[in-house]
Amino acid sequence: MAELIQLNSDVLVIGGGPAACWAALAAREAGRSVVMVDKGYVGTSGATAPSNTGTWFATTPERRARLVEERLKQAEGLADIRRMPRVIDTATQHLHVLAERGYRFPRDDDGDLYIANLRGPDYMRFMRMQVVRAGVTVRDHHPALELLVAGDIVAGAAGFARQLGQNWEARAGAVVIATGGCAFGSRILGATGLTGDGQLMAAELGASLSGMEFSNQYGIVPLHSSVNKGLPYFWASFYRTDGSPIDIPPGQRFPVLARESLEGPIYARLDQATGALPDALRRGQPNCFLPFDRAKIDPFNDIFPIALRSEGTVRGTGGLKRTDDDGSVGIAGLYVAGDALERQDIAGAATGGGGPNASWAIATGVWAGKGAAAFAARLGSRANDRTVRPTGQAGLRPAATVRDIDPARAVALVREELLPVDRNFFRSAPKLAASLALLDAAWAELRDHAHGTGAAAFRLREAAGLLASSRWAYRAAEMRAETRGMHRRLDAPASDPAQSRRLSVIGVDRPRLAFEPHTTEVAAS
Repeated sequence: MAELIQLNSDVLVIGGGPAACWAALAAREAGRSVVMVDKGYVGTSGATAPSNTGTWFATTPERRARLVEERLKQAEGLADIRRMPRVIDTATQHLHVLAERGYRFPRDDDGDLYIANLRGPDYMRFMRMQVVRAGVTVRDHHPALELLVAGDIVAGAAGFARQLGQNWEARAGAVVIATGGCAFGSRILGATGLTGDGQLMAAELGASLSGMEFSNQYGIVPLHSSVNKGLPYFWASFYRTDGSPIDIPPGQRFPVLARESLEGPIYARLDQATGALPDALRRGQPNCFLPFDRAKIDPFNDIFPIALRSEGTVRGTGGLKRTDDDGSVGIAGLYVAGDALERQDIAGAATGGGGPNASWAIATGVWAGKGAAAFAARLGSRANDRTVRPTGQAGLRPAATVRDIDPARAVALVREELLPVDRNFFRSAPKLAASLALLDAAWAELRDHAHGTGAAAFRLREAAGLLASSRWAYRAAEMRAETRGMHRRLDAPASDPAQSRRLSVIGVDRPRLAFEPHTTEVAAS
């Protein structure tokens, strides 16, 4: 058996996207040693790296107040008016830090920095450079499989180095999970590795999740493409197969298109983009137009087929429930950042996709990195000498007998139950119950019988993360018997004022759900 790779640091960061990079930088700048492990290559993995994204920022109090007001109108009573300004302020500060360190923001017509947009490939390449220069030890293609604990304190993680074919163990004074959202197996741009791994690892230790019912955001893609960038479609007209236009009332684009997609193919043309706008869109969102160019389609003049692709919790709001302002989730030594956290603070029942989520990744990454650094500093230099034990269950330590389990079957089931528009976009109690019966059976089989080592363990744990996230999402959707934001119940089409509260879920094998009490911090819409 290959020798175990042993890593030691004050802070371990699991993930490779923007939240992970900001957490690693914050911990390093606080004077702590940092190891960063990612299942892909830091700088190219995750949803941000191949994309362009807006930012949520304010350089004046008036603009900040306006941004908060706009988000509260969409949040349907579940956003947090106290935390919104803090996210905006932290993100704005660190967007300027990017510029100070050499990131090349464009300038507007007045010569001012245009920090409203981040070019994903450039941004993440720059963040990798910053992390390496800061002295962070980066281990690419090192997926984490489970957390390690010393007593009841998180003390590191263990995983598998895919290219080396070796197991690794990382001891640390504190751990930051920044593994992104869960795309439920959807093949949207950059989401292949977003399988809910970090959420599962934290939940196995008793961390709660919230907002999981708001996990059914869909994006528009050219048919047979994975590019789910929505900005160009603000200037689109939509059509049926017979060429008749689809009438879309304000604010109803996705519900209308989802209903039309159930009747037959749907099409689009970016014919409302006129003048200099087509050129500006091509320059500002170049990756959006590659599928068109390869297919020899002029999207501004030609009608082209489109589809709706599920974006799961990546552009939903569900994730681990934060218990303090530093990104702790109620487990000593464990901090969480980015899309692995629930984003109801800034989005409520609506999507935070684009600018708000990008700024959330920056802000929560900084907070979690600082929180983890402070926790590790309190433990002192002997933190990595503690006796640890592993905590992973499904796919690693079967509850019953060992049997040969194919993880691809579980992944296929998640895709079948979570991706179709008629099951997840439009929900109902009978459909949710039928899906949960299948997902629960698959979970029980994997939990009771699956056991893998090395690469096999990695695939089983990804399947376990997908199954766990799917079950949390549909159980929460089942309990929230109303329509609110992106959560649409055909059998409960109205919003219920009594359910203007967040819904938490705890537990993996037998999830328990409860509506949280109203608080003075959460503003009504």
